[in-house]
Amino acid sequence: MPVDIAGQSYYALTEVAEELRVTRQSLWLWRKSGKIPVGRRARARQVLFTEAEVTAIREYANRLEPIELGGARQMRLFGQTGSKEGA
Repeated sequence: MPVDIAGQSYYALTEVAEELRVTRQSLWLWRKSGKIPVGRRARARQVLFTEAEVTAIREYANRLEPIELGGARQMRLFGQTGSKEGA
């Protein structure tokens, strides 16, 4: 349920996390790393977001990224170096 402050509707961080089915900690990390808007602070440390900010957060949370098959990270995971030596 949005909070109305000076004619503007704001959504609490906990509401956004619940709607998107992510943890508050995930939202905090995304905010800290600049991946989503930081929002505004109100009422004794409560973090609030505008509708536009919630839309940006939703888009980030629901993004799809292509999977890189055979990348260097995957090779390290399985103890391979990426070279064909010893293959």
